[in-house]
Amino acid sequence: MVKNYAFIFIFWFFNFAFAQQEITVTGIVIDARTQNPLENVVVTIQNTAVMQLTSKSGKFELHIFPKKEQLLLLRSQGYKDFLLKVKSNAGQNINLGILQLEDTYSDEVPAALITLSDSDFSEDNSSSEMTSGLLQSSRDAFMQAAAFNWGQARFRMRGLDSENAITMLNGMAMNKIYDGRPQWSNWGGLNNVLRNQEFSVGTAASNYTFGGILGTQQIFTRASLYRKGASLTFSGSNTTYLWRANGTYASGMNASGWAFVVSAGKRWADQGYFEGTNFDANSFFLSVEKKLNSRNSINFTGFYTPNSRGKNSANTSEVTDLMSEKYNSYWGFQNGEKRNARTKNVEEPLFMLNHYFKIDDKTNLNSGIMYQFGKVGNSNIDYQNADSPDPVYYKKMPSYFSSLYAKDQGEFSGEFTPDYENAEKSKIAFLANPQINWNEMYFANQKIEQSSYVPAQSHYVLYEDRTDDQTFAVNSNLNTQITPNISFDGGFTFKKLKSHNFQYLLDLLGGAYFEDIDTFYKGSLSQSDLQHPNRQVGVGDIYGYNYNLLANTLDVITQFKFSYNKTEFFLAQSYSMSDYQREGLYQNGLYPTNSLGKSEKVNFENFAFKGGFTYKISGKQLLFFNAAHFTRAPSLRNTFSNSRLNNNVVDGIESENISSAEANYVYRSAKLKLRLTAYYTAIKNTSRTSYFYAEGIFDNGSGYDSTNAFVSQTLTNLDKKNTGAELSFEYQIWPTLKTTFSAAFGNYVYTSNPNVMIVNDANRAKEGVQTTFDFGPAYLKNYKQPGTPQQAYSFGVEYRDPKFWWFGGNINYLAESYIDVSPISRTSQFYINPANGFPFPEATSERGKELLKQEKYKPVMLLNFNGGKSWRIHKKYVGLFASVNNVLDLIYKTGGFEQARNANFRALNQDVSSGTPSFGPRYYYGYGRTYFLNLTIGL
Repeated sequence: MVKNYAFIFIFWFFNFAFAQQEITVTGIVIDARTQNPLENVVVTIQNTAVMQLTSKSGKFELHIFPKKEQLLLLRSQGYKDFLLKVKSNAGQNINLGILQLEDTYSDEVPAALITLSDSDFSEDNSSSEMTSGLLQSSRDAFMQAAAFNWGQARFRMRGLDSENAITMLNGMAMNKIYDGRPQWSNWGGLNNVLRNQEFSVGTAASNYTFGGILGTQQIFTRASLYRKGASLTFSGSNTTYLWRANGTYASGMNASGWAFVVSAGKRWADQGYFEGTNFDANSFFLSVEKKLNSRNSINFTGFYTPNSRGKNSANTSEVTDLMSEKYNSYWGFQNGEKRNARTKNVEEPLFMLNHYFKIDDKTNLNSGIMYQFGKVGNSNIDYQNADSPDPVYYKKMPSYFSSLYAKDQGEFSGEFTPDYENAEKSKIAFLANPQINWNEMYFANQKIEQSSYVPAQSHYVLYEDRTDDQTFAVNSNLNTQITPNISFDGGFTFKKLKSHNFQYLLDLLGGAYFEDIDTFYKGSLSQSDLQHPNRQVGVGDIYGYNYNLLANTLDVITQFKFSYNKTEFFLAQSYSMSDYQREGLYQNGLYPTNSLGKSEKVNFENFAFKGGFTYKISGKQLLFFNAAHFTRAPSLRNTFSNSRLNNNVVDGIESENISSAEANYVYRSAKLKLRLTAYYTAIKNTSRTSYFYAEGIFDNGSGYDSTNAFVSQTLTNLDKKNTGAELSFEYQIWPTLKTTFSAAFGNYVYTSNPNVMIVNDANRAKEGVQTTFDFGPAYLKNYKQPGTPQQAYSFGVEYRDPKFWWFGGNINYLAESYIDVSPISRTSQFYINPANGFPFPEATSERGKELLKQEKYKPVMLLNFNGGKSWRIHKKYVGLFASVNNVLDLIYKTGGFEQARNANFRALNQDVSSGTPSFGPRYYYGYGRTYFLNLTIGL
């Protein structure tokens, strides 16, 4: 009986609270230029679940709890966000009258500089791809500098990879299970229809997911949110593509409750900025919404963005000095046309169905299902019983004769005699034929019969490393306003992945067939599949390796947000489960008992917690602090030590451990906008697997070249620490003149000495010989993390004339960028002579420090200019935008890595001492002077 009374009392209390405290906020939203009412503008009360779309007449009506002060946000594609303080006096209803939104055509045009797939154009192992895609939705001066000015130097915000940020589409996380990163090419060319975005920085609260330590980007494709109308876009550039064309049409919501958006585009180039980098991409997008009633809508989104791009090689200093920083060794002429041997092809269409359920004025339930399938292929040349077709293969370069010619049969005695005569001959030959010789490979694949060439066994073929993924996902997000001060966000996401990985033969290059064997081995050890030995394969056949990766993941989140007059805070929790499994489809000759069939399942359970606190000093100033601590399952990519050959799981693989905190001071006034941020991030227990050919790594006991091997290297217990500060400064000097200053100051280091495990599969050919070697710790502690400038500064000035033309310029300084070091060279084994097991006598600590000193790239100063003009012609919009980046045409390195081939002290010392090392570091270079032109016509 007491329980019943208590329940009745609680029920009465909440009904009283909701009934007595609720007030109504109304208003009308119009276009500032045309004075026409705007339909489907998103009207929300910040930090609550209260949301509504404006009607055809532009009207809205929100039911909220009265508070001393709340923020009303108006958002619509093609218009600037409108933020308004709302105050209630004595619980009275509020009529805001007419609210005018200004269009943002002139602001949005620069976003055309960034096409989301462009950030994926670097080599697959570089990790700078997140900046442009994640940051373009923000108007913060720092974010703008990071995306549009520093991005050309591969700047990564806070030094973090894109796996630390979550990219979402209609509430569904788009990060791949395989490596934790978004595949930007999946929606490349769709900029015009992906502008409806929300972005949370760092570990701030997100309404849709727990998020990553770098931030969360939420993209909305609900058809009713798009501005009604059509637009055409035409662009020209000299970067990754030369030309671009796009058309988009949005219908708006009609009387029958239907809305749809269609978009199609193309980007292409026979050659981009770097030699031989062809590019061809198409994009197709459809979003259809049906409004079932006032509370329910269903939306279908589908897009298909097939794209193909020729890759660009990383080159040693020797190659760049002989050619130029634009040189690319991956292509050659065939029948008078350039053909790139290393092309990336992406075709992964996506279909998504979302249900939007407005349970009441304060509660929304949004659910969705997604299916994505398709292929990602990376082509290359395979060859058997033939010389390498690579034009920069080390034996073809002058340095081979000046530094490595007299290396004495792999025994590493230290004897060295340069051969300058042959070095000069090699130089002349390389300069005469610096590209891939396709015709030579065709001739090698044929034989002469009766004075004519006929196809024979192929010694050279073109193949593709293929990944065909099938991903099914389902999610649901609930957002509700529990009390005037408390809101709740919760949800789950389940994903199921089947990833088919295989080697696919594209072109026999004039031959008749190719043998599916590994010529490095003999007998059964050479067989890719013992169940089908000595196969002869042709175009369209799978060979080499063939397996599935299977994964299931579940993420559940809850979040409570508390909002008061002077303070706000939130608490969020997450629980996730992951299971991974490999399924071998070939019985590999090296691992006959551990390659075919399914592996054991690898399971991970993880928890996450984060929270934040905001203190409002005044209407212009606020302080906020966010912190998070969580564990994260390793990526599918790093869980299996050599998934192409066997079912082995990385020994001791565990979840990563991540902690992050940030403190922010924000000042906003009519003229000055300022943000100052300090942050700290620690990522522990990461793992990383790589493959390379090493000379002088250990003694196999088989005589000549016994110290060389193709190996896999796995790092475990690798820790990182990223600390730093960010400054965003924007000052409106006059109504037409604005100045900005942004600064990023970071220190990104390794904080542990990870363990190095080396696997030599070749040793399986020798009975009783060890195949796995524990090299102990790699002394990486205090080495700098590579791949991004750790300091960046930008100063800009922008003039906007009342007659709708504008011009701006900025100067950027980027420094403290470092090369990616070779871990195996930092182990104790590096100093041991593999031929006799004793330390090299000349291996002094002083020389060791000199050889292993991490290279720091020179700072770079980049000057950029941009401007534009817009017109209204018969109520149609016409906008022109132009930019020139790196006006001074400076040459600079954006990244690079040490080659691991010289795996012992004497080999590296001898190579470096020659002055022209054969296996020196390889570098990537940034663009020189580039331009971009964009014409937009709004119909």
